[in-house]
Amino acid sequence: MRKLNVFNFMTLDGYFEGPNKGEYAWHQHQQSSEETEYAEDKLMYNNTLLFGRVTYDQMASFWPTENAIKMLPDVAKGMNKAEKIVFSNSMKRSNWNNTTVINGNIVEEIRKLKNTPGNDMTILGSGSIVTQFAENGLIDEFQFMIDPLAIGSGTSIFKGIKHQLNLELISTKAFKDGVVVLTYKPVVLRGQG
Repeated sequence: MRKLNVFNFMTLDGYFEGPNKGEYAWHQHQQSSEETEYAEDKLMYNNTLLFGRVTYDQMASFWPTENAIKMLPDVAKGMNKAEKIVFSNSMKRSNWNNTTVINGNIVEEIRKLKNTPGNDMTILGSGSIVTQFAENGLIDEFQFMIDPLAIGSGTSIFKGIKHQLNLELISTKAFKDGVVVLTYKPVVLRGQG
């Protein structure tokens, strides 16, 4: 069975996106070479990358460009080579290589995908997708890269969640600049599920 993981950047006050839709500049100003190396290592795992349409549009408009290849050559290579899935009811096809578009009932589609042979899957960004999959008990591991800053408002990674989500901390990694990576797995409490 394939694992479904989440990897997201987040502020200390719990936001993965700034006050405006698609606002991630707060993270880009913070990223050090240590975090870049960490991201490069993560891409070497050959996970299938999953996106909602908004996150996908942002990624597809950056990673295939000459600018991305100059700035972060190894990350760009990994992103462009990776198998990618975008969940969208409005897109019919993609121009970014190795991308499959899935529409319809994405919860049922991810259940099917988890039961097929292949690489593990990692959701990047895509808060509404994370919330839907978390609500349905489909996520095996959450990994949050926490930047040491607060932005005051934005979008919570779990915006709209209807049920309490209990998590167990399974690992931590600290970088010299104060960024930490916290890795959690879901816990089912007695009387739940």
